Amino acid sequence: MKFYQQERVALFIDGANLYSAARSLGFEIDYRRLLESFRKESQLVRAFYYTALVEDQEYSPLRPLIDWLDYNGFTMVTKPAKEYTDAMGRRKVKGNMDIELAIDVMEMSPHIDHVVLFSGDGDFRRLVEAVQRKGVRVSVVSSTRTQPPMVADELRRQADTFIELQDLMPKIMRDQTARDQSRTAGVHATLRSGQNNDRGNDRGGNVAPSSPAHAMDDFDEIDTADPRKHLR
Repeated sequence: MKFYQQERVALFIDGANLYSAARSLGFEIDYRRLLESFRKESQLVRAFYYTALVEDQEYSPLRPLIDWLDYNGFTMVTKPAKEYTDAMGRRKVKGNMDIELAIDVMEMSPHIDHVVLFSGDGDFRRLVEAVQRKGVRVSVVSSTRTQPPMVADELRRQADTFIELQDLMPKIMRDQTARDQSRTAGVHATLRSGQNNDRGNDRGGNVAPSSPAHAMDDFDEIDTADPRKHLR
């Protein structure tokens, strides 16, 4: 990465796009390590994370991830996904966050020196060009080592620096041992939660609410869910 210690940097993460690229490369991202890595390289001003949510779901596997990121240094930008029926009569859900991301980049550009865009979407080329005219450097994080490549050629050419996601892997990859330990702890917490709820049932059949800590225990298991499956 090409950063300077005095640079004011902001991260803009297209959540579904980054997840798809990392999954294609065969690893999971540790978002705590990701923040720490950029904090060591520069003056990190803000880290934005963008994702759409399906509102009518009783439970979204994205919710624990969003809550965790919100409590651990990320600025979350979400919106309801929209349901529609295509020409073949198939039910689909659409959740595009491009406009929200572009507006935030433009609003932040007077206050930062360097934009780091985690996306390979070619639609962002004009955004990158507009920010560069304001004197802000732009780095794009995606991958050319997937089949097919995750980054659009026009976006890669426009960026001041292209950062190959696979090269970042040693710095931001989730440790498998820690993941397995956390998963085991999550299973145990879930079992304890069920036992406590059984004991907490009153005569009217009401169940005592479980602790919010249980949801965080289960975070490591849930955050591997594919965000894209909610946007098809």
